Amino acid sequence: MRRPTLSNDFSWSKSRHEKFSECLRSYYFYYYGSWGGWVADAPKDVRELYVLKKLANRFSWAGSVVHECIKDVLLDWRAGRVVDPAVVEARARKLMQDDFRHSRGKAYWTQKYRKQFTGLVEHEYGEALPDEAWKQNWETVRSALAWFFTSRWPDLSRSLKPEQWLEVDAGFDFAHFTLEGLKVFAIPDFAFVDADGTPVVVDWKTGKSRDGYDEQVLGYALYVSQRYRFPVEKIRASLVYLNEGKEQDVHVDMSAMASFQKHFDTSVAKMRALLKDPATNTPLEMSAFPPSESLTPCVRCVFRRPCGREAALAAQPPAQSVA
Repeated sequence: MRRPTLSNDFSWSKSRHEKFSECLRSYYFYYYGSWGGWVADAPKDVRELYVLKKLANRFSWAGSVVHECIKDVLLDWRAGRVVDPAVVEARARKLMQDDFRHSRGKAYWTQKYRKQFTGLVEHEYGEALPDEAWKQNWETVRSALAWFFTSRWPDLSRSLKPEQWLEVDAGFDFAHFTLEGLKVFAIPDFAFVDADGTPVVVDWKTGKSRDGYDEQVLGYALYVSQRYRFPVEKIRASLVYLNEGKEQDVHVDMSAMASFQKHFDTSVAKMRALLKDPATNTPLEMSAFPPSESLTPCVRCVFRRPCGREAALAAQPPAQSVA
């Protein structure tokens, strides 16, 4: 059976907004320049951008491993299976060891690996990192999982009845909603109905709190409201900082949603202003997407070589090359 032709449709997400705000050139490479790079006969420059966009940095890698582990644990509990925290930790360590070897050898250029991980930008650009930096990366994962298993979340999760579970990180193919006719991606890490009938959305974080997280979970609240037909103001949202051992409730009310709507409208308008044809999501020429004036966003950027900033970053003192 012939597969349907893919089209590069315009959509919105928090991550897309952040890329747009940080560096327009990186945004262009990620959403437009790399399109079609998965095809066997793709042009070399397109293929390069496609492979590079799939790379992570060591910090986001640690966060994704934690999210994957907690997702598997929650799904086990949902199915009534027993979970051994020591086994989860051991699997996470083995996974990261395998990931590291795959990435260090740059096998991602020629081999398929696992869907959730391709490789690391630090290996692609030969960044000289001490062993201690990689050990700290593992410690981030280990301590996040350790806190999770001693928190209130295991008892709460195991106490939920089947009908109280809504979602556990359902993925891009499922977790999206429509806002003003536009597809919006919003994937809550955990969504359930509390004992009192209140829908709850949860977002696990391995980093420190920063601006923008509130709006992210407000998007989750809108998604849960649309998919499961809950009044949005009845939804409770929570940010859980695993490595800090703290939780932050995000107020969901009509005022907060109005603020999210304004943020969404402004973001979409700016993105569409750089389209030659909004109907087909065709961008203006690359020159309309200049690189950031500062090198700061380039420190973790996967596109520093095609952008022409690899040499400038390499020339910087080591203290300025770590974010």
